[in-house]
Amino acid sequence: MAIENAPTEKGKEGARGLHKAARAEERAIEAEKGSDLAKGADRFEERSRSSDGKSAGEKQR
Repeated sequence: MAIENAPTEKGKEGARGLHKAARAEERAIEAEKGSDLAKGADRFEERSRSSDGKSAGEKQR
């Protein structure tokens, strides 16, 4: 959820906290892994392959 889309101030605070926690977790994982995590479509493809070794396109066939 985008922070500005939250209907209340409490919701906006929650969204900010979630965003901040996600960034911190991503940095920790990248530091542990030793390289950046894939982003966007590359991330989708990476996660799809990790589950069973097939790309998303191969699964649809």
